[in-house]
Amino acid sequence: MEVVQVLHMNKGEGETSYAKNSVVQKKIISVATSIIKEEVQKCLEKNYPDSMGIADLGCSSGPNSLMVISDLIDTIYATSNQKEIPLPELRVSLNDLPGNDFNNIFISLPEFYNQLKMEKNIGPEGCFISGVPGSFYGRLFPKKSLHFVHSSSSLHWLSQVPRVLYANILKPLNKGKIYISNSSPRSVLDAYLSQFKRDFSLFMKSRSEEMVVDGHMVLSFMGRLSSDPSSEESCMQWELLAQALMSMALEGLIEEEKIDSFNAPYYAPSIQEVRSVVEEEGSFTINCLEAFEIEWDGDAPSNNNFQKYTDKIGKNNFSRGLQVAKTIRAVVESMLEVHFGREIMDELFKRYAELVGDYFSRTRAKYIDLVISLTKKG
Repeated sequence: MEVVQVLHMNKGEGETSYAKNSVVQKKIISVATSIIKEEVQKCLEKNYPDSMGIADLGCSSGPNSLMVISDLIDTIYATSNQKEIPLPELRVSLNDLPGNDFNNIFISLPEFYNQLKMEKNIGPEGCFISGVPGSFYGRLFPKKSLHFVHSSSSLHWLSQVPRVLYANILKPLNKGKIYISNSSPRSVLDAYLSQFKRDFSLFMKSRSEEMVVDGHMVLSFMGRLSSDPSSEESCMQWELLAQALMSMALEGLIEEEKIDSFNAPYYAPSIQEVRSVVEEEGSFTINCLEAFEIEWDGDAPSNNNFQKYTDKIGKNNFSRGLQVAKTIRAVVESMLEVHFGREIMDELFKRYAELVGDYFSRTRAKYIDLVISLTKKG
């Protein structure tokens, strides 16, 4: 599978679009907001340039795309006022794979610029926003051109499916599954970990060449607390999707061999795996590395309201299952459609919603979101 060609969030503004179904990703951004602001302030304390390079990697499209950029500009604006020095010229680069719906972002830019002008008196000549299509597993920007880098809900996507998983189509390693499962052989787990290490190390190396000394970076992506890569917290959403596909195979709606030959280009690393790659690559100092729980539908309760929350969801498991299915569909449909065909998508995600709703009736389903902030070494 050529991930660069087939991976993109669902385009447009329709019912299955990413723009309409990105509440979880918005929640993940909001969880990291305080860390992002703190790192921007630290960056400006060490480096207050006349022209500041900012990159958002894996920006996607829809209402979340300019959310982080808006927060970054707010922080830079407040810091410049506090220091009583001119606001630096802002060079903002929005990156994603070529299939991303960049037009959706560009259409919203005039309104964004108008808001900047009204609220902060920053005109287009003070903030230059551009789209940069391409994979962040490699160089994207000139050397030493970036002061702050951000990425959210993107680095759990690998550059490719581990090659060993499709090396022998006659004897699939991960039969009946589309990602790591508790029934997957050890070779599958090892292959995914090796691919993640290669990709994440290349990501770090590429950014180290593009960033200035003492530049800061904040990354958030799906991960896990457990040392076991087949734990439910990192795999269950894929396990349920595999079950939905297998139920269709049993009814002859799709070929089982199609399922055997599909593996998700995804990996949810542990905290230690992330730390190990960063330290081994050696270009960055880790400032903080934290884990947060995010409900599958983005509706994370406070501890005080947890009992009321559990009472409520007992009555709404199916509707929550539908919401999660829409969220997952908006993210993975492009890949599934290429492999299985467009005609099965509605039925597949109907079954997936039912399985997720049933899973909600048995447990509190949550993702683990890892947030890491780093500083470029001298």
